[in-house]
Amino acid sequence: MPRAAVTPADAAAAFGAGIAAGTINTVVGSGTLITFPVLLGLGYGPLVANVSNSIGLVPGGVSGVIGYRSELRGQARRVLVLSVFALIGGLIGAALLLELPVSDFRHVVPALILAACALVLVQPVLRRVLPYRDRESGTLSRWGLRAGSLAVAVYGGYFGAAQGVILISILGLALRDTLQRLNAVKNVLTLMANAAAGVVFAVAAPVSWPVAAAIASGSILGGTLGARIGKRLSPAVLRGVVVTVGLVAAIRLLA
Repeated sequence: MPRAAVTPADAAAAFGAGIAAGTINTVVGSGTLITFPVLLGLGYGPLVANVSNSIGLVPGGVSGVIGYRSELRGQARRVLVLSVFALIGGLIGAALLLELPVSDFRHVVPALILAACALVLVQPVLRRVLPYRDRESGTLSRWGLRAGSLAVAVYGGYFGAAQGVILISILGLALRDTLQRLNAVKNVLTLMANAAAGVVFAVAAPVSWPVAAAIASGSILGGTLGARIGKRLSPAVLRGVVVTVGLVAAIRLLA
């Protein structure tokens, strides 16, 4: 269950983590690896931390999408179709999280974090490959892309760390377009999955609303910063921070 009270220090930590996560989600797509460990460190259980984090990051996703609105021009049909699958996947992932025992979640999360860290580490390779594939015909069918978007959204509704990294790699394989435009689509689809899961969590999960609100406030600012200046940040620095924090979280849960 959520803790009875949230101290000002807790709220400040959640707010700061929300800024970092909102920025990273817009640029890289691994913000949960920042906020989730922070909530664990504040003493919240994995389930409460996960659902509160998911709800808190939704407003940051909105600000990130707004920041990338120019890259979304001409992609309305693509985004609309894939958003349907993202919404369905987010609902499924949220339902799986609430139906599976918390003990199972404790065992699964470290593996998810470590897998997400690995994906973040190989992101430079993906970035070198994707620009070439942008000029080629897609290698996945339309339904393959939709199925991939659905599967990633299920994962996003369940936990979501590095959801964006996985998704942009699938988009890059399936579509001929620039990486920045694909990143804009990625931001919309992750927002749809997180928002769908957030609705389920708001109704049926033990959310810590003060913490979710603190993360939300920070993530709005972070999403705006990510859209405006995130492309100028060193990818190596961002990867290093995300991987380090993720490893700490995995070790903590395994211990």
